Amino acid sequence: MILAGMMALSLTACGGNGGGDSAEASADGSTTMSIALRGGVYADVIKECLPAFEEEHNVTIDVQELSEEDLHTSVALNATSAEGAYDLVMVDGSWMAEYTEAGVLANLSDLGYELDDDIIEATTSICYVDDSVYLAPYYGNVTVLMMNKANVEEAGYTVDSVDSLEAVLDICEQAKANGKNGFLYRGDNQNNLVVDFLPILLSYGGWVVDEENQPTVNSDEFIDAMNYYVELIGTGEAQVKDDLVASIDNGTATMGVAWPGWYTPTADSAADYIAMSGKATSDAEAFASNVYGIWCLGVPENSQNKELATELLSYLMDKDVQYSTVESGGVPCRYSSLQDEEVLAKYPQYEVVCKALETGVYRPVIAEWTEFYTTLGSEMDNIINGAKTVEEGLNDAQTELEELMAR
Repeated sequence: MILAGMMALSLTACGGNGGGDSAEASADGSTTMSIALRGGVYADVIKECLPAFEEEHNVTIDVQELSEEDLHTSVALNATSAEGAYDLVMVDGSWMAEYTEAGVLANLSDLGYELDDDIIEATTSICYVDDSVYLAPYYGNVTVLMMNKANVEEAGYTVDSVDSLEAVLDICEQAKANGKNGFLYRGDNQNNLVVDFLPILLSYGGWVVDEENQPTVNSDEFIDAMNYYVELIGTGEAQVKDDLVASIDNGTATMGVAWPGWYTPTADSAADYIAMSGKATSDAEAFASNVYGIWCLGVPENSQNKELATELLSYLMDKDVQYSTVESGGVPCRYSSLQDEEVLAKYPQYEVVCKALETGVYRPVIAEWTEFYTTLGSEMDNIINGAKTVEEGLNDAQTELEELMAR
């Protein structure tokens, strides 16, 4: 469904052409295309690749860089027009069910595009509908555990020895005792609050829905994970992304859930990150616990230039083109980039990213996900702020989410 509660947002304000022809001929005879991307490094690495494609195909590409919320809204609104404003769009995996239900995306298999086996297989699981490809996983965003190396060592650990949530709490408690922030979390909106908690929940063997996509947020596993999380974040505080990264890098804070697109560690940097082990304690079962925030590429069903857009998608997904973006912060979902010896010699953290991508978990692919995380995040916020106990907040969330999923 197209989300009813979204803010009003005209296509013109989003950088679209109001539903006009998305592939117009310019005065010099070239074709003009429009693409909508998530702003930041995700768009930057694509923009640096476009000039070669533009020259070869006599194309001018208009790039719209949007925030996550605006991109989600704009692509959804664009789908309601007969003639699309965009020829290529970035899509977060959690939007896939909503976009499939609304017929937003074109069938890439019908357009001659298929995924190749150099792409990490687990990242492709949401790209298919009835065995046809609708998305290509472009930027390998996945949760990692970022930490200040000196603070970790001061607590008697090394980065590589942080093998459980038990160790994370121990380190953060010692940091707090030393007058520093322990664990930082993003509490600025419900989406960030929920998504950054999911690796903790998975490490306890819990999840937000069952196999039938019914809510499971008052399970024993969820309650245990939430009790742990309240204790963990009590060693630190809430900060927005940029402050979180800066605080861990400068050592005033110790740990936090982060994403590869935020920070590029080197051997000499003050901070580093690891893939979370998926273990609550050192001797517990290890669960897949690294959560995907992969930015995929797709062609809107109402694009006026689908064939050329598919060529652009194929070009951007080419393994050599993707390899060329690593120097600028690109994170391809490709073994040929993430396991390349020259890449790892300069950017050793890509070994961590590759491991996290191989064992990652997509957020629930349900059309109601935005409403789901808003409800859950609100109750988690009540718990964190002491307005409700863990059991009260999660029971209330369960009731509200059951009503949501029953509509």
